[in-house]
Amino acid sequence: MTRPRRPDPPPLETNDVGVAVAGTAAWAVALVVLLIVGLPDEHRWWLWVCVAGIATGLFGVWYIPRLHRARARQMARRQRERASGED
Repeated sequence: MTRPRRPDPPPLETNDVGVAVAGTAAWAVALVVLLIVGLPDEHRWWLWVCVAGIATGLFGVWYIPRLHRARARQMARRQRERASGED
């Protein structure tokens, strides 16, 4: 015999933009260190990896707030639809 399933916990609130900023800063630090230390020609591609990490992080910092707002609008719309459907 199985016990009834408990309800799912609410989603964990996180600071997604802060995580993106921290990751972007880490890639920027890595780029500066590699530029200071210098790399042999066959390992110069690491500089582009850092640049790609910075670009992706900046995109995340720009995109994450828009994603959160869109999800909040969608949730509010669903709640309104449920409320109007119950009437």
